[in-house]
Amino acid sequence: MTRNGKLILDIINCSHDHLTAEQIFMELKKVAPKTVLATVYNNLNTLCEQGLVRKVSIEGSPDRFDKTVKHDHLVCKKCGALSDITFDDITASLSQQLGEPILSYDLKVNYICPNCRKQDEN
Repeated sequence: MTRNGKLILDIINCSHDHLTAEQIFMELKKVAPKTVLATVYNNLNTLCEQGLVRKVSIEGSPDRFDKTVKHDHLVCKKCGALSDITFDDITASLSQQLGEPILSYDLKVNYICPNCRKQDEN
């Protein structure tokens, strides 16, 4: 792994947010000021291919990057807020329903977040 790849992985693993490539780039520039955005994209692609980083794609928003620790996501359909939630693992149930073994799943639950619901009430 390259030095920048390690730094990017550390940024993602230490973050409590779901960062975009541009946000990761801004954090990386604090410790590696000569880095260019293409380096971030190239390393993110490699980290995703290696299974070290998880890409979270949401329609109408830039991709975000996350830790690989098993968890699911809540997505607000109004403001686009992305937050973590942990449900019971449904791999066995999905495999049984499909009749084939599955490798993994990516569950994104759409809802209206508390902030947006509160705004709608006002």
